[in-house]
Amino acid sequence: MKKIAIPLVMFAASLSFAQLSRPAVYIEPQQGFETYLAAAMSKKNVPADVVTDQAKATYILKSAPVEVKTESTGGKIARCLFASCAGIEDKGNVSVQLIETSSTKMLWAYSVNKQRGGSKNEQSMAEAVAKHFKEFLEKKQ
Repeated sequence: MKKIAIPLVMFAASLSFAQLSRPAVYIEPQQGFETYLAAAMSKKNVPADVVTDQAKATYILKSAPVEVKTESTGGKIARCLFASCAGIEDKGNVSVQLIETSSTKMLWAYSVNKQRGGSKNEQSMAEAVAKHFKEFLEKKQ
């Protein structure tokens, strides 16, 4: 019985250690986009904990200002009348960098361009960042 109990305790301890080894990520404020990133990281089950204290973070996730290009209503009408209505939605792009706090080394960067209407741009871009950030963390482990 003791031979089985010891490996079980070791296994349980290793599981709890794996839970503790999740990196802590501080998302640098960027005109509200950090909220979209935090929500997307939760939605996409990114194996990291978002922290609000930069001093307790393993990584800092910095984003450039979100750029959204909107086409005027007149421009949209003209394009639909004389050309094609395809591609008249608003366009947005953003780039992010993951910085290791202990060395200030950039470990990962990603840039995303989305073509969606209105406020859906920021949510869609944040979810794309979270998806690729999750892939990066899973490969790193």
